[in-house]
Amino acid sequence: MESKTMESREQATAGEEQSLKPLQAFLEQILELGGFALKVQIRKVSEAPPQPDGPEWAVEFSGSDSALLLEGHAELLEALAYVGSRGAHLSESFRRKINFDCEDYRATRAAELRLTAQLAADRAVETGEAFALNPMNSSERRLVHLALKDKSEVRTESQGAGPDRHVVIVPVR
Repeated sequence: MESKTMESREQATAGEEQSLKPLQAFLEQILELGGFALKVQIRKVSEAPPQPDGPEWAVEFSGSDSALLLEGHAELLEALAYVGSRGAHLSESFRRKINFDCEDYRATRAAELRLTAQLAADRAVETGEAFALNPMNSSERRLVHLALKDKSEVRTESQGAGPDRHVVIVPVR
């Protein structure tokens, strides 16, 4: 039974790898036409086994224009991820298995968000008042919710809509 599971997983990985070729070609074309001094590399995430909700594939940008991708909380990196996924016709479920990154920005940002969440939670408990964080995208909001899920003194909720959606940390009374 286990060999069938491994075989089907290998077939799925091979199929996914084929799906990534158009993504790589599309991104390379965007970078070239945009005049960016950047390279893109797609690789399988080496964690074994990968985290349950973690990415299985990494799309990594590098080059002398890396700083451009990371300006303004990596807005251009986010845009390339969105346009690349759409342009390569990746399904939403497969898109969730891919991490788009540049200069390890995602790990650095995740650590920053976890620290911010802890500090904001401490402040909310100390003052007894809700603490609203700045607006952030859904994956960043999720990181904040997960960072505080075991902290019984507070609860988190997302408020607002669109680009103004943010996390509010509320002390539990």
